[in-house]
Amino acid sequence: MNDTQDKACPVIAKHIKVALVGQPNVGKSMLINSVSNAHLHVGNFSGVTVDKTEVLFDYKGYHFTVVDLPGTYAFTDYSIEERVTHKYLSSGGYDLIINVVDSTNLEKNLQLTSELMSMNKDIVIALNMSDEAKKEGIEIDAEYMSELLGIPCVKVSAVTKEGIVELLDAVVEVGSKERQESKLIFSEAVEEEIVKIVEYLQKHKYEAPNSYRNIAINLLKNNKKTYERLHDEPIWTELQPILIEATKHIELHHDSDDIKEAFAEEYAAFNKGIITEVVKQAHTQEEKSVTQKIDDILIHPLFGIPIFLFLMWGLFQLTFEVGSIPMEWLEAFFGWLGDTIGATIANEDIRSLIVDGVIAGVGAVVLFVPNIIILFIGIALLESTGYMSRVAFLLDGFFHKFGLHGQSFIPLVTGFGCSIPAYMSARILKNDRDRLLTLFIIGFMSCGAKLPVYVLFAGAFFSAEMAGNVLFAIYIGGAFLGLIAAKILKLTAFKGADEPFVMEMPKYRLPSVKLIWHTVLTKTMMYLKKAGTFIAAASMLIWFLSNYPHNLELEEEFATKIELASTQENKTKLRNEFAVLHLEQSYLGSVGKFSEPLFTPLGFDWKMSVALQTGLAAKEVVVSTLGVLYALGDEVDEESSTLVNAISKNISFASAVAFIVVVMIYLPCLAASIVFTREAGGIKYFFYLFTFTSIAAYSLAFVAYNIALMFS
Repeated sequence: MNDTQDKACPVIAKHIKVALVGQPNVGKSMLINSVSNAHLHVGNFSGVTVDKTEVLFDYKGYHFTVVDLPGTYAFTDYSIEERVTHKYLSSGGYDLIINVVDSTNLEKNLQLTSELMSMNKDIVIALNMSDEAKKEGIEIDAEYMSELLGIPCVKVSAVTKEGIVELLDAVVEVGSKERQESKLIFSEAVEEEIVKIVEYLQKHKYEAPNSYRNIAINLLKNNKKTYERLHDEPIWTELQPILIEATKHIELHHDSDDIKEAFAEEYAAFNKGIITEVVKQAHTQEEKSVTQKIDDILIHPLFGIPIFLFLMWGLFQLTFEVGSIPMEWLEAFFGWLGDTIGATIANEDIRSLIVDGVIAGVGAVVLFVPNIIILFIGIALLESTGYMSRVAFLLDGFFHKFGLHGQSFIPLVTGFGCSIPAYMSARILKNDRDRLLTLFIIGFMSCGAKLPVYVLFAGAFFSAEMAGNVLFAIYIGGAFLGLIAAKILKLTAFKGADEPFVMEMPKYRLPSVKLIWHTVLTKTMMYLKKAGTFIAAASMLIWFLSNYPHNLELEEEFATKIELASTQENKTKLRNEFAVLHLEQSYLGSVGKFSEPLFTPLGFDWKMSVALQTGLAAKEVVVSTLGVLYALGDEVDEESSTLVNAISKNISFASAVAFIVVVMIYLPCLAASIVFTREAGGIKYFFYLFTFTSIAAYSLAFVAYNIALMFS
């Protein structure tokens, strides 16, 4: 026995049984032999003729049994050796795994490592052949790799016996602590499905020895044992359709009808991310791949971020320029629909409810569907080509300067689509402090629901040529304010050390039309569903509050004046004057007047303050509220009857700037707030978020209003 064994300990404190796992030709047997004078027991695995080698030795008061498993490239059953290894690892008759990898061919070896990480077992990684890697100019940052994976990674050499003591020390340390779940992260599509399954298991309080995340991964990978275990459970009836939909979703994202192939791509992307972070090669003999050549440009340290900003600018230009064309058609359609249906309804109150409430309110929201479709198509294109993963890697160092975790990029980018999945995807952050900080910042990323408000005001105050630039500036400005807020929170409420992360790095590929169609259709239908239900109900409520109670004296007074008016122009003025007075004494007017003093320093009238308050239910309702309010009291003629013209005529530029700032920052919609509260861990966090966003929105809007006044 050599110096790796401790002869001084007469009492064996604990027995540790280790499964030695690795791909063929990684030097497992030689690594065992480097523990000299160890007792080797050679036999066969039960029922097969495959050699079973066990090594017994003592070290630092621990009795070790190391089982050398046959080499396997992955968890497959193609050969007897692979079946033996898979069966043994699945049996769980051991304490931890030593995964031996070839340091000179790390990316290939990590294929097995990433599959081991999906098991509910402690792992120590032995980076074997580190001496050969050094000769080939390959430098592996083992310490950083350990932090990224959540698994101890130790450089060893079975030939020179370098690092053997450190490896055994790592095994002892891991064996003496509680089990830690590894940091295996999949793409957004897979993580989204994992979250759904985990939530379902939590809801039904399913009892299992493995973590819910581990069960979810195994179910998605079609693990037979996991399926067998759950098949006879009562929850299986409801769980099965969830799994079917999840499989379809993942296969669609990978443009494949084979879930195993999809997960192979997931592991490959994860491994490439690890290699990118921890391996440096002094010289390469092979010619660069197409992916590497593209990466040299798109994730260039100097030009990478400007290229990303240019692409986003182009996307917002398209969103406004191309989206404005069908907007005119939709506006004309809803105008015709209101006139046509209104002509068939005799009762004035019912006619006003249908035309001014439902059709006007929903129409004002549906009007922006073309803009939202273009934005969703652009983001889906960037994601499906593999570019968004590169942006996360590119911005990692930049994010850390503001106290954000590099992996926060995933939920933050998701936040540009909708805050609800963004809050849910923040679960990929294992550190509670980093996760909470990210949750608080997601609201600064303008979701698709805010886009109609931005497009409305950009169109009201800027030319069509400038509106796209303004839209881009609003989105980037919101994101930048979020970074500043993150830095402030990191220095105050969320102090603590940053945690490293690994980002998947898939190969570039041509976008799938089927995938783009599915993504855009799903998100657009969600938007329309909200417009047809929740927003329709909100529009009816706003109509009711803005039309009642009726003031009969006021109605009779103006009816007489209108009847006696000599010209059509005077009649129109009187109708608009009545509409303004009637609105001010309505329930909605009372709420607006009551809160108006609070918003006066920001340049808001009571209508704008009401629109912000209704926006707490859903941000799209801001537009429908403005449509209901300003369409009534506005002195319009045939040439300026649109909401855009009403906004530009009734709201000053400085007030509009302040209004956009508030919309950009204040509390997300009701549904998103509920999800935030659940993800953050309690109702107290909702009040923290409400206080934080309200103070930030009001303060920044006040500053923006006064600066805008100076220049307007």
